[in-house]
Amino acid sequence: MSTTATPGTTAGVAGPPAGQIDPRGPQLAAALTAVVLVAVLLAPSPVSVVLLAVQAVLFAIGAVRGVQHTPHAWLFRTLVRPRLAPPSEWEDAAPPRFAQAVGLAFALVGLVALAAGATVVGQVAVGLALVAALLNAVFAFCLGCEVYLLLRRVTA
Repeated sequence: MSTTATPGTTAGVAGPPAGQIDPRGPQLAAALTAVVLVAVLLAPSPVSVVLLAVQAVLFAIGAVRGVQHTPHAWLFRTLVRPRLAPPSEWEDAAPPRFAQAVGLAFALVGLVALAAGATVVGQVAVGLALVAALLNAVFAFCLGCEVYLLLRRVTA
């Protein structure tokens, strides 16, 4: 018996409703981001700047197009999600998208600082982004998402 994937599905696994994502996808992305950010902190100057620039591009894709359009999301959809049970609930894509914009801001501050030779400022910015990524990867606590929800409550 074979299953064919239709748009929005992966090998017979139903896709999320419009504007919703599998919450486990951003958790994988956060784990991969944490690995890159640790490498940024440990690598010598030219390598760390290049790695942080790549991470900034990934954050920009997530912030502009949405987290469901990032390379991390493709990896999750293609390699991980087909091996998992369906999620118990879907998540609104807006808070993780905002979190990507926050990550982009920290990555840009770090990138400018590292490129300008302000190593401590760059490392602090990268370290703060790393803490947020680890919170999501390890505890499924998206700090940027919580800030988004708080801002929505305050401005409503």
